[in-house]
Amino acid sequence: MIATTSPSVEKFMELVVRRNPAQAEYQQAVFEVVRSVLPYVEEHPEYQKANILERMIEPERALIFRVPWMDDKGNYRVNRGYRVQMNNAIGPYKGGLRFHPNVTLSILKFLAFEQVFKNSLTTLPMGGGKGGADFDPKGKSDAEVMRFCQSFMTELHRHIGKDTDIPAGDIGVGAREIGYLFGQYKRLTNEFTGVLTGKGYTYGGSLIRPEATGYGLLFFVEEMLETIGESMKDKKVVVSGSGNVAQYAIEKVIALGGIPLTASDSDGFIYDPDGITHEKLEFILELKNEKRGRISEYAEKYGVPYYEGERPWKIPCDIALPCAVQNELDENDAKLLVKNGCKMVAEGANMPTTPEAIEVLQENGILYAPGKAANAGGVATSGLEMSQNSIRLSWTREEVENKLRTIMKNIHEQCVKYGKKEDGTIDYVKGANIAGFVRVADAMLAEGHV
Repeated sequence: MIATTSPSVEKFMELVVRRNPAQAEYQQAVFEVVRSVLPYVEEHPEYQKANILERMIEPERALIFRVPWMDDKGNYRVNRGYRVQMNNAIGPYKGGLRFHPNVTLSILKFLAFEQVFKNSLTTLPMGGGKGGADFDPKGKSDAEVMRFCQSFMTELHRHIGKDTDIPAGDIGVGAREIGYLFGQYKRLTNEFTGVLTGKGYTYGGSLIRPEATGYGLLFFVEEMLETIGESMKDKKVVVSGSGNVAQYAIEKVIALGGIPLTASDSDGFIYDPDGITHEKLEFILELKNEKRGRISEYAEKYGVPYYEGERPWKIPCDIALPCAVQNELDENDAKLLVKNGCKMVAEGANMPTTPEAIEVLQENGILYAPGKAANAGGVATSGLEMSQNSIRLSWTREEVENKLRTIMKNIHEQCVKYGKKEDGTIDYVKGANIAGFVRVADAMLAEGHV
């Protein structure tokens, strides 16, 4: 435990560790929430009496299943599939599917737990869940991915539905995979319903859904900047990742007048001292979304530095946006950001900053926004897609973006409400955790012993 841990938090975490052994990611996610929420719970006996936190950390259902499929050479292959249905107190389970070799039950429980709070913050009627498989789409043909998705959905379809559990995409699950999954669901159930979000626009998807997480992140950052009387104009921004979230975060940084300097993948990062422009971003979009290439090709094309096996946090910046994977920004990275004059860190990925790094950032006065608040734009727009599916309408791009901007503004206001300190500064971690907790806890109290 880090230095600021209280005895009551330590005692609670002993329970969490005992009941979830060898699940480091899940333990970390719970710890990050509990150390700011538990003091609030102790001030409200109605939550203590009902053991709300103890109930909230236990998934309502965790499914593990076999996914057999055949590769292009006719070989039988098998992967493990999961769906963690964490909490449906305020609405049907909602959360993405992740296809990646490192997917484990621990990772999906952490993501599902985070999703409960994130979905609560949107104020839309969505519970929290997460799922996926230890399948790697990289290097697989379209036919292999299709066969895997069809096998995966053959089992998953028994446990989901438009009013039960509505999955979406995540790492390794983009438009191609969602299409195959939806097609198999429709085939098995003989229904055309909004059971998946992130669908293509031609079959029930929402405009700006692919851009939503990245756009929402920057809308939230805009609100953060406004609290200190600043704007995005001419801000130097370091971004990790080069997938969906990073791509559209970079696009919106450019649109708001900022200067994005970096992009990365699992092999390393590029640093463009002149800034990534719209033209250069188009190259990244084609490279990653169509050619499925490596970010090092950007360095070769534009003659900029490439740092193999490194992360971009050593580059001096005003704002850092971790948009790749969990725990990609550690204590040493945080110290580098402080040393180089960074003013703000906002998470585009889920839990990309370690607890030790968060403490360094906050102790040094850097504004830090956790993913459950800052990257909620993706699931918020998934909620808007669900609404459009339910009423059989499609809203314009402008309508969806305006609704997204309003949701992110409201999330920021909730963070300020519960996170503003006596000196006027804002603890976004505390604010996001308590705001997300209160709505779910009140629903759980109203619904009884569920």
